[in-house]
Amino acid sequence: MRRPSKPHYVAAAAALSLLLAACSGTTATSTPGAGAYTLSASTPLPKGDIASFTWGLYAEPPGLDYIYAFDYPQNMILSNVCESLMRWTPQLTMEPGLATQMENPDPQTFVYTIRPGVKFHGGGEMTADDVVYSIRRHLDPALGSYWNKAVGNVDSVTKTGAMQVTVKLKRPDALFPQWMATSAGTVVSAKAAKAMGKKFGTADGGLDCTGPFKLGTWTKGQSIDVDRFDGYWGKRAKAGKVTFRFIPDIAARTTAMVTGETDGGYLITPDSYARLESSGKGKLYFGKSLTTVNLGVTNLKGAVGDVRVRKALMLALDRQGFLKTGLGGLGSVSAAPASRDAWQGVPKATVDAAYNGLAPATRDLAQAKQLVQQAGATGKKVVVATSPIGPDVSLLATAVQAAGTEIGLNVELKTIAPDAYTALFSDPKAREAVDLFPNTYYLSVTDPLANYSLFRTGDFENYTGFSDPAYDKLVDQALAEYDPAKRAVLTAQLQKLETDQALWIPVAEWPTTMFLNNRITGAPTSISYMYYPWAADVGAAG
Repeated sequence: MRRPSKPHYVAAAAALSLLLAACSGTTATSTPGAGAYTLSASTPLPKGDIASFTWGLYAEPPGLDYIYAFDYPQNMILSNVCESLMRWTPQLTMEPGLATQMENPDPQTFVYTIRPGVKFHGGGEMTADDVVYSIRRHLDPALGSYWNKAVGNVDSVTKTGAMQVTVKLKRPDALFPQWMATSAGTVVSAKAAKAMGKKFGTADGGLDCTGPFKLGTWTKGQSIDVDRFDGYWGKRAKAGKVTFRFIPDIAARTTAMVTGETDGGYLITPDSYARLESSGKGKLYFGKSLTTVNLGVTNLKGAVGDVRVRKALMLALDRQGFLKTGLGGLGSVSAAPASRDAWQGVPKATVDAAYNGLAPATRDLAQAKQLVQQAGATGKKVVVATSPIGPDVSLLATAVQAAGTEIGLNVELKTIAPDAYTALFSDPKAREAVDLFPNTYYLSVTDPLANYSLFRTGDFENYTGFSDPAYDKLVDQALAEYDPAKRAVLTAQLQKLETDQALWIPVAEWPTTMFLNNRITGAPTSISYMYYPWAADVGAAG
């Protein structure tokens, strides 16, 4: 599906391993053996503008070209500088962006009416030609966009009116409209991008987009500034400037927030919670997220090729223990790979039914041992990948080893260097040496079908190599269903099929975490910061 590189969904897994957080829910919640936390729908509205604020990032983006924007640092900045045809909201719903209207005259056709009078940062005015050019960049195999999963089904992109663009698909795809609210739907100045060439999105080149902020000074290894764009078509940003500081060390990043050197940050780690909360310098928030921790299955030819062994490991794994030690003691274990927050716009009864029909997430060592014996797998070797990336990876791998040993398996840990660990998500050869690996996964669209469609035969992210014509047919049926409620029923069937096969062993889910110091407010609490211009909402707290 993509060139051999880091897919945008899971390329962040190595980085996420450094970003341990709590799990998700919809209200104040708790789980046995874990602390309670409350999800905040929003933060208090600002009382005025602010000259500037500083935001902490765990890493410097390798670039800011939207077609390669697959990870947190890139998107957290780009969401404020560049815009897409549609827009994610803080509530993880979708609204018009650079398109004022989207029509779907038939299942394979989407017609976008382009917003008039929108200015690029460089001074030009956005046209339908810019939209066509921007989407077609994803389709150019020579460029190797990381968003092929979103646009790989596109058959054509054409200008069909002065301010109208029509996208034709090869087959129906109910997720396509949501993809246009991500970097897959970003619009840039065709003239500027062509002129910059390979320097587009780099410190030496730049960007020419339409967002509430424009790219300012990029000091390599230190920071990126974005400055308020006074020609913005939408709501004026409350801050005149935002400085994104790169602070890889977790303790140093926390210290910067406590001292006021930085005003806030997303992706707060559990070992920083107590210090930030007791500092009196600001507030820690939890919000909706679409991220889960799972144990990925990579080898259906070895011992874990028998579904009974996979189910045995699922029954034996001490997920509550991992939640406490690996995720800071906050959150909930999960019974399926997809987060509950992904089921937006779906009747609660449908969601409840989708999860109530799954196997319970409780330990049962006796049954697990029996399954291993029935599979004739007692004493067989199972190789689990581990890495010194962060405690979530190493502790989960250790927990799997302990569980496997208890039920009669010979579990071997294979240590992989942090830089090489991400290859597990993109290179089949890298996965040949392991049977299982900790898998941190976030969705970029608010629909669990995006998760379960990856188990279709031949999908790039189908790490197991699983193939079932009946499953493939159901995925195609779900993708062709544009009614959210009806699609959810089909997706629930896929979820049941996937969990029955235990292709991923679900472990936990957690919310977005964010810290704001006492002088700023207004930032959204959800994972919407990936594609919503969140920094424009931040202003003075008092």
